[in-house]
Amino acid sequence: MIGDRWGVTDDEVALRYGCDAIVPRPALQAWRGVTVDAPPERVWPWVTQLRVAPYSYDWVDNLGRPSPRELLDLPPLAVGDPFTSTAGRPVGRVVAVAPGRELTGRILGAVMSYRLEPTGDSSTRLLLKLVMARGRLLAPAVAVGDLVMARRQLLTWKALAES
Repeated sequence: MIGDRWGVTDDEVALRYGCDAIVPRPALQAWRGVTVDAPPERVWPWVTQLRVAPYSYDWVDNLGRPSPRELLDLPPLAVGDPFTSTAGRPVGRVVAVAPGRELTGRILGAVMSYRLEPTGDSSTRLLLKLVMARGRLLAPAVAVGDLVMARRQLLTWKALAES
């Protein structure tokens, strides 16, 4: 499907993500990935800040409010917490969290897992898998739209974790 992969290897696509247990037979699967020149412990805090802002194109998905560019003093994530925030309003729910390793949330009919894979050279592979149980006809449009937004999000977190 067009737009279903960006920046990932076949081995990364073959991994089991938290979202796979929640949506075992998805109508849509999409994978994204980026190498961050920082260890996982510097990347994870940025991923957990997803709960306060989307970190994508703020003028689109945050009504022009800028996502924070500094780490906030937030409590650890827990199942049931808001997954993200748009324009200051919580959206979705965290359904699984393995601190420092993987965050899975449900949002707008989709389930998303963010996964950190250390590379052994002080870098991290920041991976995202998105699945949807329904919407086979809309899947190509969702995949392309997500590609644009998720690419921006992952590259933003990369830049912030590397700075």
